[in-house]
Amino acid sequence: MTDIDQSGGFTLGGTLVKRLGYGAMQLAGPGVFGPPKDPAAAIAVLREAVAQGVNHIDTSDFYGPHVTNRLIREALAPYPDDLVIVTKIGARRGDDASWLPATSPAELRQAVHDNLRNLGLDVLDVVNLRVWGNGHGPDEGPIEPELNVLAELQQQGLVRHIGLSNVTPRQVEEGRRMCEIVCVQNHYNLAHRTDDALIDDLAGKGIAYVPFFPLGGFTPLQSDILSAVARRVGATPMQVALAWLLNRAPNILLIPGTSSVAHLRENRAAATLTLAADAVEALNGIGGHPVSV
Repeated sequence: MTDIDQSGGFTLGGTLVKRLGYGAMQLAGPGVFGPPKDPAAAIAVLREAVAQGVNHIDTSDFYGPHVTNRLIREALAPYPDDLVIVTKIGARRGDDASWLPATSPAELRQAVHDNLRNLGLDVLDVVNLRVWGNGHGPDEGPIEPELNVLAELQQQGLVRHIGLSNVTPRQVEEGRRMCEIVCVQNHYNLAHRTDDALIDDLAGKGIAYVPFFPLGGFTPLQSDILSAVARRVGATPMQVALAWLLNRAPNILLIPGTSSVAHLRENRAAATLTLAADAVEALNGIGGHPVSV
C-alpha cells in the first residue's frame, strides 16, 4: 500500500510548503478573463484554502487580467508569514481575451511591478518566467535574454526566487547556469507524461516540480482505468489523479484550482488517499493508453 503523506512538505524558495497547494486561475471570469460572477464566493474559497492549511498559492497578474491578484489581496492581506505566493510573467491578455507573449524587457519589468502592486507586496516570493514556446507547449530556444531581466529584478530586491514555466530540460539547465531555479512549472498529469525524466532529475537536485493542468485542464481527465481505481478506493477520479501525482515524486507540488469551496475540500481530501501498489501500477499505465483530455 502507498500511503500519501504530505505532512513533510517540500521546500519552495526557502520555505517548507505543503505539497497540496492552490491555483487561483479559475477565480477569474470565464476563459480566465474578466471578474468572477460572484466575487464574494471567490474570496471565500481563498480564505477557506488558507484555513485548511494551504501555504502555497499560484497566481499571475495576467489572470483576468489583474483579477486574481486583487482577489488574493482582498481575501488574505496581511498575509500569513508562511504563505508562499508564486506568480508568473511572460504573457498578457488581448482585448479579445487572447493569450499573447509579453517578453520584452519593458513588458517583463512592468509585469513584476503589476504583480507587486495588485498583490500589495514589496517583494514577490517566487516569479516564474513563462516561456512562450510554440504556443501549445515547450519549444527549444534561448531563454537567456528574458531570464537576465528577471535576474536583474531579483538583484534589485523585487523578487526573492526564480522559477521557469513551459520549458524543456535543456532550457532548465540553461537557466540553472544563470541563476538558482527553485521550481519548474510544466504541463503534466496521468495522461501527459512527457516530463517523467525531468521530474526525477529535478527531484535529485532538490528543485520543485509544479504540474499545471494536473487534472487535464478545462476538460477533465477521462479514463476507464482511473474510474475503476476511484471506485475501489471510494474516491472521485479527480481525487485519485491528484493522489497519484503526490505519489509520483516527492518534489511534486500540486496547485489544483477551483472556484468552489466544496470542490476545494474535495481536492484537499486527495492527500489522505491510500493507493495499493497494483492501483499505482494500473494508473502508471494510463500514459500509454488513449485517454480523453
